[in-house]
Parts: sequence; structure tokens; C-alpha cells
Amino acid sequence: MRQAYWILAALLLPIIAAGARDTGDVLQGTPNGLALTPPIGWNSWNKIGADVNERAIRAAADAMVSSGMRDVGYQYIVIDDLWQGERDKFGNIQPDPKRFPSGIKKLADYVHSKGLKFGIYSDAGTKTCGGRPGSRGYEFQDARRYAAWGVDYLKYDWCNVGTQDAPAAYLTMSEALQATGRPIVFSMCEWGNSKPWLWAQNIGNLWRTTGDIYDHWEGKSSNGYSIGAMNILDMQAGLEAYSGPGRWNDPDMLEVGNGGMTADEYRAHFGLWAMMAAPLIAGNDLAAMSEETKSILMNKEVIAVDQDALGVQASRMAKNGESEVWVRPLKGGGRAIVLLNRSTTPRQISVTWEQLRYPDTLKANIRDLWSHQDLPPAQGTFTATVSGHGIVMVTAKP
Repeated sequence: MRQAYWILAALLLPIIAAGARDTGDVLQGTPNGLALTPPIGWNSWNKIGADVNERAIRAAADAMVSSGMRDVGYQYIVIDDLWQGERDKFGNIQPDPKRFPSGIKKLADYVHSKGLKFGIYSDAGTKTCGGRPGSRGYEFQDARRYAAWGVDYLKYDWCNVGTQDAPAAYLTMSEALQATGRPIVFSMCEWGNSKPWLWAQNIGNLWRTTGDIYDHWEGKSSNGYSIGAMNILDMQAGLEAYSGPGRWNDPDMLEVGNGGMTADEYRAHFGLWAMMAAPLIAGNDLAAMSEETKSILMNKEVIAVDQDALGVQASRMAKNGESEVWVRPLKGGGRAIVLLNRSTTPRQISVTWEQLRYPDTLKANIRDLWSHQDLPPAQGTFTATVSGHGIVMVTAKP
């Protein structure tokens, strides 16, 4: 089944889509041609949360440039919840005048002046998760407003929705965005409750597959809702066939640099998200990054795996207790490989050429993406010692 997947995944997608009928009729959205590789950028929520304001957003844009993040591929600066004020007498959404006194258009212009793209947040319900006005009943009006402001990316949440049908609600906003004539990437934040991977390929460019991430290796946060990186990873296994250029599984934003994990754990978090062809949306303080955090978030070789044009999400090819092997096919016939150690002590982990779908006689060049070193060529198998709560991430190229 694994072997057939990489060859037949594209042929199976129509059958997979038909399977969505158990969650409701298949909806016929129109692809917008955007996000042919996973979006990569920064979002305000994980670090700033309720303290979002225009000064902080400008500072994030400045830091994305001065740190070098823009130069390695980061594009989007996205404002999350709580930017909204009230609607005016015509129903137009207004920014909170205390938080964003200069208005959203001027802020978007500033972000664009830095060679970056600008994103914003709304909700399919009557109110956002933070209690600000949502877009229900105002979808086309809000979309026109966003386009006029210069928005390039919309994150669309799922709070206060009552009895709304998720596929229909997201299709409405998708059509509203496309009707503006402005290219706006559509990020669906429905938390995977209605299995959006079954129906959203022609509606959104990315869809959340889980609840919110918790800045922790594994487990649940005190709110009982947010979950650790390894919990989220487990929920991605088996979703490979639904992901591809313009339509990505989204395991939520990055926590790298926010202090809840070790450096090894953050490298694993970042590397595994890249293996899953996930959006790489940083959520840390960009202006106060340590050199260690920079080395993780700006690892060009790992980013290149995430952005690989073939667009195939990694599969978990082996799981032996707390040792795992994840493999991702790359354009040109190479493979990206992660050896994952979920235990707390070092372990030797191997990947076989059978798991890579290579003949045993094939000799491959091995590149370590964290040490940035070429390793001796391998044939038939590759073995490495992996630190506790860590990964070894390599590419194998014939």
C-alpha cells in the first residue's frame, strides 16, 4: 500500500474526494492557483496573543528582514485575532482604533514595502474566538475590504458558528475572496473537526488538521485542548494523499523559540513540519531570537525540503516503539529522511532502501541537513545515532 501510494496518489484523489460524502455532499470549489508550495511566514498569535497592535506588526516585519528570514524564503506577516473594532453604519469592518490607529491599509503598505506579504484573520461565526466581529453574513463585504487593504492571506477560524455547515461556510468565503480578483491565500482554521482534507481541496489552500499546538514535546496543556508536537505529528500519519501543491494539511504554527522545548526538540519540531510539507508559520519574537533559534528557523536545507516542488507529504515508514522512520520523496528522485527518537535516551535507528523504495544495489549520496555535511555514500541501509527527543534529518540522492 505504501509502495503504491507514491505512484498512484494523484490518481486516487478523485476517489478520496468521493469519500467525503459521508460528511456531506462534495462541494465544487474552484482552485485559486495559489500556494503551490506551503506558505512560510510569521503569525502574531503564539507570542503576542491579545497584545497585538500595529507597532508590534511593524516590528515583526522589520525583524523578518534584518534577521535574514526574508532572504531564506519567509514571506507572510499575518495578524491574528483581536485586530478588529466595530463595524461602521454600512457594515464595513473597522480596525480597533487604539491598537491600529493608522489603519490596516497603511500597515499592509508598510509590510509590502519590506518585500513581504500581508495576512489577516477572521472567523466564519458571528464573533471571532476573541469575541470580535466575525464574518458570518458579511463574507463578500469583508473580502472586498481585505482586497482593498492589500491583504494577501486570510486565516479563517471556526468559533461561534452555531449550526453552520463547515464545508458550506468555507466555500462561501472562498468564493468571496476569489470574487475580489485579488490573489489571497485561504487558510482554513477549522481544527480538523469535520475532516476538511476530505472536501477542502478546491476551497482552501491549507486546512488545520488538529486543535491548537502546545509549546511542549508531548501531552495536553492545562486547558485540555492544546496538544504537544508529537501528538500533532501522530495525527498527520495517513493524511499524505490529501496534500499537494495548492492544498496543504496544516498541523498548526511553529513554537520554535518560545521556550517550552529544548533545542533538540525544536529541531525535531521544525524538521518534521518540513517533512510534512506543512506551512512554516513562525510564532516567536523575531526581534529577540537567539542564535540557536535563528539556526533552526533559517536552516535553508530544511526549508528546501518543505518547499520541494513535488509537494508530497512524508509517510511514516516504520515505527518500532519510540523509534520512527519518516520518508518524503523529492523532485528528481531523491528522498528526505527523518530518523525520530521519541525516547529520552540516544538510540541507533536505521532506514532501509526498501522503505525508500530504492533497489538494494543503488548507491546514494547522503547529506546531513543539520550539520550541513556530506556523509559517506550508503547502499541498502543508513543508520545513525539519534539523541533523545531528537531527529537525524538527511537527504538520499542516487
